[in-house]
Amino acid sequence: MPAVEGWFTDEGDGFRLLGTRCAACASVFFPREDAHCRNPGCGGGDLLEVPLSRRGRIWSYTDSRYRPPSPYVSDPELPWEPYALIAVELESERIVVLGQAVPGITVADLAVGMEVEVVPGVLGEDSGTLWTTWHWRPTGVAA
Repeated sequence: MPAVEGWFTDEGDGFRLLGTRCAACASVFFPREDAHCRNPGCGGGDLLEVPLSRRGRIWSYTDSRYRPPSPYVSDPELPWEPYALIAVELESERIVVLGQAVPGITVADLAVGMEVEVVPGVLGEDSGTLWTTWHWRPTGVAA
């Protein structure tokens, strides 16, 4: 089950993040915007759902070395496992999208400017429900 409904899909041509594009000014938004254009210089237009680029370049990255406070959900009985966070620039959309690196990729494996691709990921499991999300994976690295 998607952690956030409507933010990604794996239908058609594969896994993609879903954003919206303003028909009036062509601004692209992620997370998606369904109410109004967020561009302050735009008078507004219809917001159309668009699949975002599958690949981008690392704009910045860091790691999460400590358990975040609430409302982050994690099992305090389990040891904390650090993970890498990557900010990825999608050139054609002219936006930066934040996400976790695939498990096994650490900040030592990353570099600004490196090409990455979006892939399906798992956020966690709760009462038999598998919560899905997206991860960034350096291109050329097997899943």
